[in-house]
Amino acid sequence: MVFASEPAGPVLRVGYGEDAHRLAAGHPLILGGIPIPGAALGTVAHSDGDAVLHAVADALLSGLALGDIGDYFPDTDPLWAGLDSRAILGRVLELVRERGYAPVNIALVVTLDKPKLGPLRAQIACNVAALLGLPESEVGVSFKTSEGLAPAHVQTRATALLSRIQG
Repeated sequence: MVFASEPAGPVLRVGYGEDAHRLAAGHPLILGGIPIPGAALGTVAHSDGDAVLHAVADALLSGLALGDIGDYFPDTDPLWAGLDSRAILGRVLELVRERGYAPVNIALVVTLDKPKLGPLRAQIACNVAALLGLPESEVGVSFKTSEGLAPAHVQTRATALLSRIQG
């Protein structure tokens, strides 16, 4: 039941998120919850530095005008040091569902010079889909390089389509 003082809101909403991290030796590289084998450089970050899951979380928050992950997991708080980004995404999903929405589709673009990620596309898509409760076919993943402009850098852009939960 919807009361006059409670707007129903749109059925569909679109969100956009980005995340980037500097890369350095001696750090793990985790993307979409998957440790990347053969990575000589990994993310320098307060949490585990998973640029894919951070961008997805920000896209979901953006779609509902809920700020960004820094509002919920500030990098100035030692409590979140080394935090597994799957926990960040889990909390963001709770916020999305509390507001009556669910993700429908995610599109990702990851920019990284090395290592080549093409062989991991299905694994990353499958893991992101599982974390969001989506079919793998609803998570698109593409990879780009910086063409040498930012070899010590990883960046992810994410677009999320959200739908109001019927019920």
